Amino acid sequence: MSKNNFKEFKVWQKSRALVKDVYILLRAFPDDEKFGLISQMKRAAISIPSNIAEGTGRGTNKDFNRFLYISLGSSYELETQFILSQDLEFIKDEKAHEIINNISEVQRMIHGLIQSLDKSL
Repeated sequence: MSKNNFKEFKVWQKSRALVKDVYILLRAFPDDEKFGLISQMKRAAISIPSNIAEGTGRGTNKDFNRFLYISLGSSYELETQFILSQDLEFIKDEKAHEIINNISEVQRMIHGLIQSLDKSL
């Protein structure tokens, strides 16, 4: 697998699917959250695959690793926002658990990629 072809990374594919799921779920949120939580959640979700893609275009594994950490941070931000959305009763517990499990899977995949890059640094 070529480091520069981000579309080949399973973690990019999974995080891309996560973005779609997030956007679909956010349609049911209250309209008055459009410029608040909804906007933040969309940005955090999009940041995950975007930073993976951007990192693959960088010249070194060290740079790629840095972008993976940014992507990981965005995933934790998104997870927190879903927990808050659940607390605020914007999303049912079952759906929240489902999306949080998907986020956790992406986090594990990013961690695995970081660990494999750390070995090559």
